[in-house]
Amino acid sequence: MLTVGLYLKRFYTLIHEEVLVLPSRIIVALFFLTLLGIPLVSQNPYLIRVIILTSIFAILAASWDLLSGFTGQMNFGHALFFGVGAYTSALLNIRLHIPPWGCVPLGAAAAVLAGLLVGIPCLRLKKTYLALTTLAFPIILMGIVFALPDLTGGELGISGLKRLTNSLVGNYYIHVVLMLALCFIMWKITDSNTGIIFHAIREDELAVKASGINTTRYKLLAFCLSGFFAGLAGGLYAHYMRIAGPSTLEVSMSFTVVIWGVFGGIATIYGPVAAVFILFPLLEFVRFWPEYRTLIFAVIVLVILLYMPEGLAPWIRDKIEKECPRCKVKSIATRKTCRICDASLD
Repeated sequence: MLTVGLYLKRFYTLIHEEVLVLPSRIIVALFFLTLLGIPLVSQNPYLIRVIILTSIFAILAASWDLLSGFTGQMNFGHALFFGVGAYTSALLNIRLHIPPWGCVPLGAAAAVLAGLLVGIPCLRLKKTYLALTTLAFPIILMGIVFALPDLTGGELGISGLKRLTNSLVGNYYIHVVLMLALCFIMWKITDSNTGIIFHAIREDELAVKASGINTTRYKLLAFCLSGFFAGLAGGLYAHYMRIAGPSTLEVSMSFTVVIWGVFGGIATIYGPVAAVFILFPLLEFVRFWPEYRTLIFAVIVLVILLYMPEGLAPWIRDKIEKECPRCKVKSIATRKTCRICDASLD
């Protein structure tokens, strides 16, 4: 009982001193609790399906931000990693009868190899040339898929995959908890020394080289990490939908990921996640107006980008929090002095 009491006291201290001090952390905590509590309130199959797909695409959008947002390596072909993860996982499940829990990580490993294949030829390219080159890779893979119908299923794809679990609520918690855990890992990577170097490469690669850091190695690392998380998302998508088809490699998929990233705020990780949780359910719930569906999506994205050019999440964060000019720690916007060093925030 003493040990339990000690842990409860530590948990209370953590919540009181680390979470409740900043509005953004309270919003994240409420987001976590809401996601975990939804099946306790409603087990509507359509609602569960929408949130599962939203969680999978949130992993994909955050993985794009890890590469393009933090290192500035603009990737317009992110669907490649998603498709490689989906097809590899599907082939291993159908041809070799490997269970889904083994196929998904192996699909992510294949996506890491794809990251190396894309990253190596793109190392010397920048901006528009890099974006157009990365855009070509998923198109090339789609051509291979259509050229080998006996292996890949051609236009019909590979169907009949096994799900991670057949339980409705079990599937929900697997995908939601994986999304929360994987996005937290990506956020921790960007908050580490590696993330700082990613930042520096985006801001001034020449200066980073001059300081003795091998930027080539870090850019390849960013491609591989991004490919790993996107490959996991592709494998989860294939096993949830029970099919891996050419739609996972479409150009529209790559551009949608970019829109999610820019809408939520690049170089944040949580921004693209928030964008997916706003835009994907919105598109689903306006299906009863099919003629206006794309128009509504476009207007919302344009309005947000017009009035919030840094993205939705940074705009909200700047409105509710202030950064101390002395110690760089954030405090709630209503405070006049920093909560750490007591410097003036005005």
